[in-house]
Amino acid sequence: MTQILEPLSTSSDGLFEHNPDKTAVEKFRFFHADEGKPLATPWQVALSRALILRRYKLSQGIILDPACGSGIQIAAYSEILGRPIVGVELNPERARASAVNFRTIFTERGATSIERLKNSKIIVGDGTKGDEIIKLLSENNVDSKVALLHLDPARPRNSREHSLSEMAPKLDQVFAGWQDHLLTTSNGPPILLDLSPRISNEQMLEVEALVEQFWPNSNKTWTWTSRGRGRVDRLALWIGPIAEPGISRRFVRIPPDPKQPPFEMLGGQPLQTEPEQLTVNDKVPKRGDFVSIIDSALVESGMAEDWLESLNIGQEYEWSSTAGRRPTIYHSKSLNNIPHGSEILVQCTGKIVDLIHDDLTMETVDSFVEICLANDVKKLTIRASLAPDLHPKLQGSFDRQLAKRHGSRDAFLLKRPNHATFLLCITS
Repeated sequence: MTQILEPLSTSSDGLFEHNPDKTAVEKFRFFHADEGKPLATPWQVALSRALILRRYKLSQGIILDPACGSGIQIAAYSEILGRPIVGVELNPERARASAVNFRTIFTERGATSIERLKNSKIIVGDGTKGDEIIKLLSENNVDSKVALLHLDPARPRNSREHSLSEMAPKLDQVFAGWQDHLLTTSNGPPILLDLSPRISNEQMLEVEALVEQFWPNSNKTWTWTSRGRGRVDRLALWIGPIAEPGISRRFVRIPPDPKQPPFEMLGGQPLQTEPEQLTVNDKVPKRGDFVSIIDSALVESGMAEDWLESLNIGQEYEWSSTAGRRPTIYHSKSLNNIPHGSEILVQCTGKIVDLIHDDLTMETVDSFVEICLANDVKKLTIRASLAPDLHPKLQGSFDRQLAKRHGSRDAFLLKRPNHATFLLCITS
């Protein structure tokens, strides 16, 4: 049965209060429906998305989330845009958590207008039933004009791959249920689809085709968001008036410090049936060459080449690896003109001072240390994929042995792809 919850009066009894969100300056303590680790959007991610959304002109009306979960993202929209929200959630306990979290954010951020809190509703019900929900809102004197639809459908847990049909609610059902209630523009309706970063290029094209079935010729901008750690945290499709006209891709890198603004980049090529692959060269680098590990999420977004070209290093670089957590380039010029704020797109960069043609093991680590000492290294970081039980032992051995000497330079150790060769690089 459909039920309206008032954020102002919803009780948190029986919900689980989790540790403070470390990505929030306010250290919000959010409530969730179960005791396990929640899948809710980190506040810093939700906030950065809301700040980008603020640039676009939306019609007057509510922000709707037909599968709001714990409600953190929709609450961020409300805070930044100053609008009431309507969240819909099938699970009654998650719906209660959403209402409580909305009230928490509203209160702790010091909002002064209580009207936005009073006019915001969380509905326990089926988010695909647009007509039914609109009727319920109208009966309760709630604005039913939808200025933005945000959808973050549930996906199967612990699955590397899944089809669009496994999303809940399904995209086509949500589109059909709300098509007549969105404040659509000539560029399409204002929709933000928060999808799994694991969907394939082919599935992304399926999503675009589905949007076209309902709203032909809509503007569309795919947005990759990363907090680092070698992965894309969020992949979203921005549609209609919240898309960048003629721009198909956006990359957002969120810094570790929640007080710092994210780095944002626009551009890239439209999605293709066969996506263009970066060319990998198995060349042998030379002493004196530079090597850099580039943010893997930037590479996955298809915008790494655009960013590298903006550094004015021209074509004087080559990819030695594009897969995994450490996409790597060799280049003849140092990366000394990186724009402020985008430094976090380089995991590390440095000059190659030695090529070590040996495997790194507990039996060979002492010889690696001797080579480091010969190159005046005081501290070395291993940046290579090693067995999980071996990596900390080898790093500890380097730390202990180098700490006893009097080197002056920081360095990192990088394995040449598909070869038993390590590059010793002095950090730039």
